[in-house]
Amino acid sequence: MAEALQLSVVIPVYNEEQILPTAARELVAGLDQRGWNYEVIFAENGSRDATPKILEELCAGSKRLRWFHSETPNYGAALKAGIQLARGEVVVCDEIDLCDMVFYDQAVPRLLLGEADLIVGSKAAKGASDQRPLVRRAATRVHNGLLRVTLGFQGTDTHGLKAFRRERLKSVIDRCVVDMDVFASEFVVRAWRERLSVFEIPIQLQEKRQPSIHLFRRVPNVLKNVAKLVYVIRVRGQ
Repeated sequence: MAEALQLSVVIPVYNEEQILPTAARELVAGLDQRGWNYEVIFAENGSRDATPKILEELCAGSKRLRWFHSETPNYGAALKAGIQLARGEVVVCDEIDLCDMVFYDQAVPRLLLGEADLIVGSKAAKGASDQRPLVRRAATRVHNGLLRVTLGFQGTDTHGLKAFRRERLKSVIDRCVVDMDVFASEFVVRAWRERLSVFEIPIQLQEKRQPSIHLFRRVPNVLKNVAKLVYVIRVRGQ
């Protein structure tokens, strides 16, 4: 009888040729050391560099690694599609420039034991250390403040590292209606609103490279998707 798949790691990737090979090898080594039965799903979306070629080579020789391609750069749509393909009891939503094994050590065992439904790696919780530039740290505070005012969000962060029990959160994922960066926020907000067991872990954040999409280019889509989310939840009650 095949061993049950304990963990699925889903990582959206976009134009990551510079750090992808090293980051992927380090992640696999870290997961192998911990002895979990796992898979890693790379959700490649719209890359115009050598990222698809690198993923093809990485995944060809491994039963634990797989990837898929979508033509349009869309972080949220790629992440959602990857989650829906996941087969593990626990799903970790990671970033290729993070792959923080400390978060895995803190979150995955608790979820496998059923001690929580969703664990968020917070950049803004007490005890966290966020080494990003000041403007990006401020943007995180503004975004999460907007979610608190408009949707009653009770946490400190929604974007970045997350781990959850797949069966408990599957219906929440299926109901999410926005994409791009705000999909991750909708997912966390809906889990809070449905009173699932949600916990935050303060993380020590130091990215391995500059963001692939400039912060100010993301603002219009963020505002549009937050407005859509407020309408769907507050007005339509969905």
